[in-house]
Amino acid sequence: MKMPPLESLEGMRRAGETPVALRAPSVSPDDPLAAGVPGTAPDPEVPDRPKRRRFTAEYKRKFLKQADACRPGELGALLRREGVYSSSLKTWRAARDRGELAGLAPKKRGPKATAPDPRDRELAAKDREIARLSARVERAEAIIGLQKKVSEILGIRLPESDDKQ
Repeated sequence: MKMPPLESLEGMRRAGETPVALRAPSVSPDDPLAAGVPGTAPDPEVPDRPKRRRFTAEYKRKFLKQADACRPGELGALLRREGVYSSSLKTWRAARDRGELAGLAPKKRGPKATAPDPRDRELAAKDREIARLSARVERAEAIIGLQKKVSEILGIRLPESDDKQ
């Protein structure tokens, strides 16, 4: 915006007029960019957590038809109007070109659940059993060691064991 010369600004101020360039912009209450402007209240209905947008396969197909029909320079306007990122358009086109019509359907996020192998289940059960038996053997050896010490203290002579070598 072009500013008027300084002489005309002084003349306007003396006359009580405010130049257009110095006036505060008019703000509509539903303007999303007016959140920081004094005199406008923020929207009290803000969701706690933003929702992820999900596009149906039908919407993606229609959008791809519209995007393919765009002339040069119109694609950006279509993307802005629909609120779709160009990376999403690229992904949808690649899925369509590969022939994955099901690939246009929204995918579930997160790690994919796989059926556990029955052999893995058996190995885990055997490992638990080995750990349980090892703990039991350690307890038994501790008890035997304690009995030996008590017999030495009391002076009781124990018979020699066969497993000594």
